[in-house]
Amino acid sequence: MNQIDLKGRVAVVTGGAQGIGYAISQRLLQSGASVVMWDIDAEKLNEAQASLSSFGKISGYVVELTSDDDVSLVTAKSITDSGQIDILVNNAGITGGNATTWDLDPGIWRRVIEVNLIAPYLTCRAVAPHMLKRGWGRIINVASVAGKEGNPNASHYSASKAGLIALTKSLAKEVATRGVLVNAVAPAVARTAMFAQMTEAHIGYMLGKIPMGRFVEVEEIAAMIAWLSSEDCSFTTGSVFDITGG
Repeated sequence: MNQIDLKGRVAVVTGGAQGIGYAISQRLLQSGASVVMWDIDAEKLNEAQASLSSFGKISGYVVELTSDDDVSLVTAKSITDSGQIDILVNNAGITGGNATTWDLDPGIWRRVIEVNLIAPYLTCRAVAPHMLKRGWGRIINVASVAGKEGNPNASHYSASKAGLIALTKSLAKEVATRGVLVNAVAPAVARTAMFAQMTEAHIGYMLGKIPMGRFVEVEEIAAMIAWLSSEDCSFTTGSVFDITGG
């Protein structure tokens, strides 16, 4: 593992208790950062804190990320308890299953938008002013290649990730001269618990589009996010980094 220096930094990772978020939390800890996980699943959060504690300072809060009040409260508590937030990784997301646009339930469509797009807006809204006041920050949004390509039978997920890419670019331009960099990663699919929300046909479709012929590893996504969180990333903002195997 190449070493990224994040010593003295405090990172918030949403959806950090499992899957990609867990790998991100581990990599940031291994790079010297303190990590605060925000997650909706209290049981998974406790398990993740216990298993990651050997890597560094880890804490966690149960939060409904689509609630403005919850996000505001947990931001204030995290700053009070940790002293600062230097890095925000908006990783939490859901797929909402697979169906044609006309067969998708409107309630599911709205929930995917809420979790994948509204929630990152709320966390950025809460955390960015703190970063701007300190004159330094890194925000990394976990989008998807689906947000660039538009996957069939996943219009809700694709639209949410396209919106997240646009949010990344807009916010990056708003803070570009104030020490805060905002970027996104757009991975191909990784084999995580989210597979349970997808049909086998959709999983096969996504694998068939990857020239390398395999799914991305969560550790590969975490490695790129570690660099984007660091001081070495100093002149890159408003960018979307593909992790797609070609």
